[in-house]
Amino acid sequence: MAKSSKFGFTAWIDYKWDVPPRPARQSGTAAVVSGDPRTYAGGMARTARERIQGDPNAATVYGSLMDHVFGGLEGCELQENASSFHVLHGRAFLGIHPRRGGILLNIVLDRELTSDRVHKAEQVSANRWHNEVIVKEPSGVDAELLDWIREGYGLTA
Repeated sequence: MAKSSKFGFTAWIDYKWDVPPRPARQSGTAAVVSGDPRTYAGGMARTARERIQGDPNAATVYGSLMDHVFGGLEGCELQENASSFHVLHGRAFLGIHPRRGGILLNIVLDRELTSDRVHKAEQVSANRWHNEVIVKEPSGVDAELLDWIREGYGLTA
């Protein structure tokens, strides 16, 4: 144990010399394993698109969802973030978050959805609710879900 007063107060610090040092972090680059550009050294995909492409269920659900959303709703824009996508029509009304075996949809409405399909509903302001729905099969992109998405789209017009 050693005594340290680096931060303006005295503290005892326990140094463990038997623990190997952590490798230096490379800023802005990802270590690639076995030639696969979609993975970090730890085996995780880097972006939401790569996570979706690496999961067959998520890829089919995403494809079905995009066909319905961009085929039926005009003026939408897809914003790609590091870990998710947002569908915008002036502002975001639909969040698309990849999950293992499917996709979590965050539908922004002015009310709480009351359905067994809703994984979580959270009131984020006086007139806004984030309603989360997990979709694991393309058949989950049905009339009920599309009605909720259209309702969120209608609130942005």
